[in-house]
This record gives sequence, structure tokens and C-alpha cells, in this order.
Amino acid sequence: MITVTTLARNCGLSRSAVLYYESIGLLRPAGRTEGNYRKYGDKDLARLKQICVYRGMGLKLADIRSVLDRPDNDAAAVLKRRLLELDSEIERLRGHQRAILKLLRHKNAFKRTDMVTKEKWISIMKASGFTEADMNRWHAEFEKSAPEEHQEFLEFLHIPAEEIRSIREWSRKG
Repeated sequence: MITVTTLARNCGLSRSAVLYYESIGLLRPAGRTEGNYRKYGDKDLARLKQICVYRGMGLKLADIRSVLDRPDNDAAAVLKRRLLELDSEIERLRGHQRAILKLLRHKNAFKRTDMVTKEKWISIMKASGFTEADMNRWHAEFEKSAPEEHQEFLEFLHIPAEEIRSIREWSRKG
């Protein structure tokens, strides 16, 4: 006699999965002990192992029932159909791979479009009433309060690395 919990463990399933298979008729209803506990036999264990093999292949429960309950049914037809489904799914996933690889090859696809240059930023600041001294104080405050973001901002404006170093140096002194 095998209990439902032992049956489930032997097949790497949860107890509720075994009970579900029983409730939908995939696994035959268990006999009962005198204490009204479910009891299964070796045939039930063998059938559940077959169910697990077919589930591992991705077969639908209805297809598994068809294969197991009608031995005269052509199991090969069900398996061939599953193979075609897998081929289709693999091709769909390969399409996803190709699309991702194409995006990765074009690194610029992930970069933001350059909208503001150093010159445009300076003209905006001057139009807003900033003097050269005001802009220097602005840089100094930016460098003091958020140095990493200041670096990123200067890079965003496409300022050459050497000029960025210079701006950051005098910003720290200012």
C-alpha cells in the first residue's frame, strides 16, 4: 500500500498534484483503508510515472489521458504533433534571439539622442541671465553636491574628456 504523500514524493510531485490528477480522471481513484485514507498500488505508481514522463515532454493533460487510456490509440501521432509544436516554439524563440542580437549589435539603439550640446547649454544659461561667474559657481556647486552626476552631465554635453577634467578641477577649487 502506498499513501498519496508517498506516491507524490516518489514522482517528485506535490500531494495536491496527485489529488488533482485523480480528480480529473488521469489517475484512477484510490482505494481506501479502513481509516478512510487513500491507498495506491504499484500500478498507480507506474501510471503516475508515465504521466510525469509525458508532462516532462510538455504534453497536455488531455493528450496524456488519450495516450494512457486508449492503448489502441496511436501515441506516435500525439508525440509527432507535440514535436511540431516544439519546432514552432523553437523557431519563434530563435526569432526572439535574432531580434535581440540585432539590437545588441547596434549599441546606439540604447543611447539617448543628443539634444543638448555644450554650446546650446551655454546659450541657454546666458539667455537666462547667467554670467560667466554665475556659471562657474553653478559648476562648483554641482561638483560639490553631486560629483558623479556632474561628470555624467558634462559627458552628456559631449565635452571632451580633457576639458571635463579641467572643468571639474577648477570647480573643486572654486
